[in-house]
Amino acid sequence: MSWTNRLPLIAILRGITPEEVLEHVEVLLDAGFEAVEIPLNSPDWQESIGKTVKAYGQRALIGAGTVLKPGQVDILAALGCKLLVTPNINAEIIHRAVGYGMEVCPGCATATEAFTALDAGAQALKIFPSVAFGPDYIKALKAVLPPDVPVFAVGGVSPENLHLYLKAGCIGAGLGSDLYRAGQPVSRTAQQAKAFVRAYKEALAQH
Repeated sequence: MSWTNRLPLIAILRGITPEEVLEHVEVLLDAGFEAVEIPLNSPDWQESIGKTVKAYGQRALIGAGTVLKPGQVDILAALGCKLLVTPNINAEIIHRAVGYGMEVCPGCATATEAFTALDAGAQALKIFPSVAFGPDYIKALKAVLPPDVPVFAVGGVSPENLHLYLKAGCIGAGLGSDLYRAGQPVSRTAQQAKAFVRAYKEALAQH
């Protein structure tokens, strides 16, 4: 994943609606975020992703999460989606998304799943659910992965524990309910976005 000049934190806006999506994405980008994922189990996701790509596609990597079917990849490509995240390994989805020029970050838990994803063309990996495995597991898994493959921790990552996953070898993290919960005010999203960016920068300074 081309994260060399980016803040490697992915904002996961599960449950966001088209009516509110632009306000929330605006405060995320203002805080420094450069990657936003709208899961496909959100209401009217096609409208939300389309609006967000149109408004902010030049400023950030706008994409979709919880992509489960190859046909959804075609719809997302037509919407101008640049980032594709999955909870599982589906080689056809990965291959198709890479063919469209998307950054693909599929979810995996084991070495077998990780290498299956890489063989299919994935440029990055998300260890999910990270909180269930813990930083030590991720560190052990990282030992057998190619060193240049970016690994993201997803699931249970908070501003308080982010540094543990970075220390374990993750380049960054995907941030769900600790950043955004469906229906929360924009002010809460802005507050949490700043907390995560601050935690990331502090962790980096300690390395």
